[in-house]
Amino acid sequence: MLHRLRPTPPDAADAPDPTDLPIEADGAIDPTAVDGTPEPGLAALPIAGITRRRMAAIVSGILAAWIVIVFVRQVGAASAATAHADEISAGNVGLRFEVASLQRELDLIGRQRYVEQQARAYGLGSPREVAFTLAPDAPALAPDAPGSAAVRVGADAVGISPLERWLTVLFGPSE
Repeated sequence: MLHRLRPTPPDAADAPDPTDLPIEADGAIDPTAVDGTPEPGLAALPIAGITRRRMAAIVSGILAAWIVIVFVRQVGAASAATAHADEISAGNVGLRFEVASLQRELDLIGRQRYVEQQARAYGLGSPREVAFTLAPDAPALAPDAPGSAAVRVGADAVGISPLERWLTVLFGPSE
């Protein structure tokens, strides 16, 4: 008699031969054939992964968010462009007034009387004119100087006594 030194594993000895197991119509082994107890099927378990429906919902949510973000950026850019156009329009109005004033100044400079007046500053007046200039540090004219508003024809005469004139000369104006 042969004696085995190592026993065979119980599961290997008790396991049925795979060729003896009953096969169902779809080619799968009958789960009740091994132990007599049915094995849980994968169809009964909920899938915790990502299904096609969930993937489609996620992709469409991301696409909708992207479209909204792009639309908001376009609206912001359009409002910025509108504000810039308004600034340019307001600047154009100011430039029109400046161009009009420069045109009036050009017309004034082009007149012969203005050219003659500016020529006098360089001593280019007519031979009968006497050229003169004021010193740069010359004091301002007195209010009662000839040609001032106080001594013009029709102006109210200010009566100053001779004593007051002398006191003004000696001590300066009282004001």
